[in-house]
Amino acid sequence: MVSLDTLTRLRRAQRPAAPPRPLPLPEGMTAPMGCDAVAVPARLGPMVLPRLPRVGCVYADRAQWWWIVPADSDYALEWPAPVRYTTGALVSDGAGVPGLILRPEGAIPYTPPIPLYLALCRVTGTTPTWSRLTA
Repeated sequence: MVSLDTLTRLRRAQRPAAPPRPLPLPEGMTAPMGCDAVAVPARLGPMVLPRLPRVGCVYADRAQWWWIVPADSDYALEWPAPVRYTTGALVSDGAGVPGLILRPEGAIPYTPPIPLYLALCRVTGTTPTWSRLTA
């Protein structure tokens, strides 16, 4: 039988999960359309970069790369697996915020979402699928 004291000690020993936090934009950058992020396994990141006509802010750690895209860039797109789309550019994996590895010239942090989507489909071997839009 487990006592109340044991349950209390176990509860206190558990670490609360770190709350998701947004990727910080570099100083001087603005996001007039809001920010979301597209998370990609790190092994795919170097294959995606040369396929993009313009690259915005890209963050990375050992496991993933994140591209900043305008808010609602998931509308009518089915992002291919293993890509993960995060509303608000929130990161909850790992202990720290990933580091900024690419910063575009100018004040806008976005990577255009359609070229990014097509590049990710290409490197994952996924046929692009467009959701049916409803009026």
